[in-house]
Amino acid sequence: MKKIISFSGKGGVGKSTLLVLMLKYLLEKNKNLDILVIDADPDANIGDIIGKEINFKETVGGKMAEFKHKIQERKIPLDVSKDQIVESEVFDALIEMDSFDILEMGRGEGEGCYCSINNYLKRIIDILSKNYDFVLIDAPAGLEYFARKTGRNVTDLVIVTDPSKMGFHTMKRIIEITKEVNLLFENIWIVGNRFPQDVREILEKEVASITEQNVKLLGFVSNSDDISKMNLIGENLLLLPVDSKAYITAKDLFASII
Repeated sequence: MKKIISFSGKGGVGKSTLLVLMLKYLLEKNKNLDILVIDADPDANIGDIIGKEINFKETVGGKMAEFKHKIQERKIPLDVSKDQIVESEVFDALIEMDSFDILEMGRGEGEGCYCSINNYLKRIIDILSKNYDFVLIDAPAGLEYFARKTGRNVTDLVIVTDPSKMGFHTMKRIIEITKEVNLLFENIWIVGNRFPQDVREILEKEVASITEQNVKLLGFVSNSDDISKMNLIGENLLLLPVDSKAYITAKDLFASII
């Protein structure tokens, strides 16, 4: 069963961390899965979390900046379409890891450049998703990602919130915007990250008040000192001990999605 799973939410709620924990879960579940990770956030956190340094020239943003330069220098072959060249550049930006592939969108360079990259993201997902069992997307914190219908082929949307009014507000706005622009997900999962036990009831009530039938509370993940330390010193989160309490909890949640 092919799935395209996008992680979203307010900046700083831990969506990139949860994506990597899901990646760890999938790799342990079945080593033969073909998995693609797309870091669509201009802040590009996934490489840092898994201990992989990705140079700007290796990103889609870097490839598009070079493509723009070639156009200005009239170095583009006249017998090759722009779409073909863009597809070639995207495939060239794919980084093959030992057990999965990663594609980093990267930052924009120059006025208007990132908008151009963003416009290609929908087609990039279309092209590449056919070759993978699972595509995990780290979505930008901004709501424009959904307003532009970038996530139109996503099967499962995971909205991560922390215990804050701002996190709840972003969660509800994402759901509203996906409805306004008619983005049809099979499931919208809500995850409370770094939630103390005594405030979980507040998120439960918030989700219960949402009328959309495909919106479900997936569950909660407690704050983890192990994860915080690994993030701080730059260790590969895929090497998080399997007996970590946060990881055990996260695995149970991800099993419901898979």
